Amino acid sequence: MTQKSQSEKAWPAAVITVSDSCASGLREDLSGPAVAKTLRSHGFETIAMLIVADEQKAIEDALRRAAAHARLVVTTGGTGIAARDVTPEATLSVCDRVLDGVAELMRAEGARTTPLAALSRGVCGTLGTSIILNVPGKPEAAAGSLLAALPVLPHALDLLAGHTEHSNDRRAARSAHTDKERRKGARA
Repeated sequence: MTQKSQSEKAWPAAVITVSDSCASGLREDLSGPAVAKTLRSHGFETIAMLIVADEQKAIEDALRRAAAHARLVVTTGGTGIAARDVTPEATLSVCDRVLDGVAELMRAEGARTTPLAALSRGVCGTLGTSIILNVPGKPEAAAGSLLAALPVLPHALDLLAGHTEHSNDRRAARSAHTDKERRKGARA
């Protein structure tokens, strides 16, 4: 039986909302569901949604647990410069490698709507064969950042899974998808 490319089926994903107020029940989590909806509309299956407080150890533990079952782990919240914003530190402490270019894509997209995007410290990295991606806590910013990163994630996940061949068919399919998304963005 030939192995089907992971990008041809739903990738398992986990969403972790990092928020003291959501974790304590003082505020409804709007960002986690916004991220899950965006993932669903782009071929990912959200298999877990968690809420944790802005505590580095709790975030690290949640990241490790989620990455054991999901190929993509998206955190929302805790990426700013406030004293309790420690999501990037927790992510860096568990990641094997950092994917700086993905975080740069997200900040560049955010800067199109607000100069405050430059204050986001969200990172992206790998943990085993999973990718961990930090997006901001506001629902619109979280979805926008995720949309900026999504075009490169299937290929990155394929590479992490050991699928390192670069057939012309796969390259052409990715290029066609990227061109379609670019045209769609130009019309918006």
